[in-house]
Amino acid sequence: MPIETPPEPVAAPAAPLSGTAAATRAGLWLLGMLAIAGLASSLLLWQRLSAIQEQLARQSADSGAQAIEARTVAREAQDLARETAARLAVAETRVGEVALQRGQLEELMHSLSRTRDENLVADIEAALRLAQQQAQLTGSLQPLIAALRSAEQRIERAAQPRLAPVQRALAQDLERLERASVTDTAGLLGRIDDLVRQADELPLLADVASAAAMRQPRPGRAGAAAPAAAAPATPPADTAETAKTAAAPEPQWQRLLGRAWEGAREQARGLLRVSRIDQPEAMLLAPEQAFFLRENLKLKLLNARLALLARRMDTARADLQMASAAVGKYFDPASRRVQTMASSLDQLQGHIRSAELPQLDHSMAALATAAAGR
Repeated sequence: MPIETPPEPVAAPAAPLSGTAAATRAGLWLLGMLAIAGLASSLLLWQRLSAIQEQLARQSADSGAQAIEARTVAREAQDLARETAARLAVAETRVGEVALQRGQLEELMHSLSRTRDENLVADIEAALRLAQQQAQLTGSLQPLIAALRSAEQRIERAAQPRLAPVQRALAQDLERLERASVTDTAGLLGRIDDLVRQADELPLLADVASAAAMRQPRPGRAGAAAPAAAAPATPPADTAETAKTAAAPEPQWQRLLGRAWEGAREQARGLLRVSRIDQPEAMLLAPEQAFFLRENLKLKLLNARLALLARRMDTARADLQMASAAVGKYFDPASRRVQTMASSLDQLQGHIRSAELPQLDHSMAALATAAAGR
């Protein structure tokens, strides 16, 4: 606010001033100047204080507004923190649920993978067993080879490390089957059919006359059975030339007598025979039982044929062994036909041993181990 200054004194009439008055006037002037300077400084200070007060007021108002705003922001932050905490709790709950679901899903996937592997192992095992049955029925290795190759391809597509032993076992069996060879079953069946047809022509050990006749062929006895008036047989050309060079031909009655003597001697030789018999019961076989003996031999051969068709090799070998024993026991071992029959039976047994189909032991063992989960 403005400061009122006192009115200046009216100048007195000029008078001579003394030194004291001049000093007083100078002091007053100095004092007035000092007062004016103080008043000016006070005025400036007052203005500065007013500006400072206004600034402080403005800053205080701004600080209040900022404080209010800060309280609002703090309240909003608190609300946001509470909301965030609630959301975090919900998120943690959901994360726990997701982790639980993930564990369940992994367990389900593992179970599905194991179930798929088990189903694959079961399918491969069933396919191999079916291929074995087909191979036994057909007598060919092609069903087994095809089944093994198909199983290898399925395991390669599955790409499961736990099935690697199964794949190695399949490869081993496949390599063994590719090197194996199977005897011609049709040829074996044909040879058995030939033996069945030959059974009616085998001489029995008890049939002494037939056995002797088959061991030693008899000369023709047409001259003995013919009447004495029959004409003699025409000799060959070389014999005729020899007869021409001879001094005297042999009389006809002498030739007829010689033939009669040979026939009588042969008949007498058939009436009595001394030989070693290893099977006494074979000599006691009645003539009417010979038919049933031959039929029994045929039945054994036919049973062996059926067993060979059914791929029952053990049964076929057993039937052939019984047939071979019957041939060696009841039929004449000196006959060439019996010897041929016995040799054929032995050869058939050897071929049947080699005709057995190889088994898939490695593959089946590996499949059983994989199915057990080891």
